[in-house]
Amino acid sequence: MIKVENLKKRYEDFCLDLSFELPKGRVSGLVGRNGAGKSTTLKSILGLVKADEGSVRIFGRDVKDLSVEDKQRLGIAMSESAFSAYLNIEAIARILKQMYPRFEEERFFELCKKMSLPVRKQIKEFSTGMKARLKVIIALSHRADLLLLDEPTAGLDVEARNEILDILRDYLAENEEASLLISSHISSDLEGLCDDIYLINDGKILLHEATDELLDKYGVIKADEALFERLDKEHILAYRKEKYGYALFTDAKDYYKENYPEAVIENGSIDDLILIMGKRREG
Repeated sequence: MIKVENLKKRYEDFCLDLSFELPKGRVSGLVGRNGAGKSTTLKSILGLVKADEGSVRIFGRDVKDLSVEDKQRLGIAMSESAFSAYLNIEAIARILKQMYPRFEEERFFELCKKMSLPVRKQIKEFSTGMKARLKVIIALSHRADLLLLDEPTAGLDVEARNEILDILRDYLAENEEASLLISSHISSDLEGLCDDIYLINDGKILLHEATDELLDKYGVIKADEALFERLDKEHILAYRKEKYGYALFTDAKDYYKENYPEAVIENGSIDDLILIMGKRREG
């Protein structure tokens, strides 16, 4: 679905530099701190940000050469809305019906009702959470083959987030060959949704791992100064100084449990990735 090769975008104090692929039927997540490059990555893929080097191919074509039919296969939810704030949902539905041959009007209004969105109010009257829900519904309204969602649950309470995630899971279950690339700073959303995770920091991919592998094999070792000094660091990916000593992120927690029974070892999470891998050790 997507192939990114040596993509580079330079700013004064930041440089995006990455390569990755998203195959058919894959759900991949982008995680990282604010300013890590998640949104820039998605915008560069879509051609909304002009890259300095490299290439992006979607559906086997260069992103600059996508046909009208190709673009109709995309479902996009970015931070900026493509629709005027003075429109209401009924007007948006009429526009979508003209734009997309596969637009499902009945399903669109059903999802709006489920998400408690008033169809006649102008979008400018919507709360932040209501706008976020509407963007996701629009992205799903025409049975897109490729979804690109930038922080789709941002600004939502727990109940609304769960509703959005349930809608995404239902959509992917009904469209098994559809692919999804989603960014989020809410780790639990990605852990329960994505097949694999990319950690981005300063515009670069620090780690790429299957979600199941991440949750099963990765862990955090909490070590005092003495244990830190004698610890075998072959399987330590990164560490961070703490008051008690060090928090060390490993991709082989069972190895350390077996060889260092005195160590405190916890399961690794995406939050740990962001906090610890975001500041990598040197050497």
